[in-house]
Amino acid sequence: MTDTSKDLGSLTEPIKRLTRDLRQASRLLSVAEARYLVDAYYQMQRDRIRAAHQRRTLALAEEPNEVVDWLEANTGVLERNIKSALGAFRQASPVGRWAESICGVGPVISAGLLAQINIEKAPTVGHIWRFAGLDPTVVWAKGQKRPWNGALKRLCWIIGESFVKVQAHDEDVYGKLYAARKVIEEAKNAAGAFREQAERSLATKRWRDETTTRAAYEAGRLPQARLHLRAERWAVKIFLSHWQHVAYFHRFRVHPPKPYVLAQLGHAHEIQVPHWPF
Repeated sequence: MTDTSKDLGSLTEPIKRLTRDLRQASRLLSVAEARYLVDAYYQMQRDRIRAAHQRRTLALAEEPNEVVDWLEANTGVLERNIKSALGAFRQASPVGRWAESICGVGPVISAGLLAQINIEKAPTVGHIWRFAGLDPTVVWAKGQKRPWNGALKRLCWIIGESFVKVQAHDEDVYGKLYAARKVIEEAKNAAGAFREQAERSLATKRWRDETTTRAAYEAGRLPQARLHLRAERWAVKIFLSHWQHVAYFHRFRVHPPKPYVLAQLGHAHEIQVPHWPF
């Protein structure tokens, strides 16, 4: 090992020492602190991926990259420490433990939901959907304050992508819901059910000529990427309705009101909360 490597390696010790009393302290995190750590985790994850890309680029150019190696390694250590801290935070909550029982949901996502959602302000799942930017009737008008929580909306996108990745697992629930919903979306799209949306997108945005996206809109259909997102959001909304049910029951010891489509519109089909009672 070179002297430079030894010097850089010695700098990891304070980071590693952080783990010694981490679990006990993490149980006492405030909601605001947990929210900050979730944001920090995803920022560090992006930084580590960027550092890894830079290291590979330098390796191809045969340039020295010890400092970049050190940065990537230490960012990974911090990521794992934060993940461990958030794991301890969510472990203290039955709602967090239920969420992590779901295939595709880990400690960071589970802690993020606990940190971002106040169940006392969400008597129905509709409140959470709107807060997460998943209510299509809510529009962010120019010059107005954003009507949803940006961090929670991004977290929901991460949840949806995770469900897509685990859909082949035997224990998966929501990834399979995504797959089933996408079949429905594709059939409706082929039947022209989204023609108005396609025409609106074609009229309000500029699309490059001779692209599959523009061709789909011109044919009165949505492109595959939007069908993917529609099915993904639907699966996430079902998951959030189950999360709200668990959180509401844990807080108030009664079941929450049924969603409007079930209680008022008479829709008979209700997807039961998995792993419940927990």
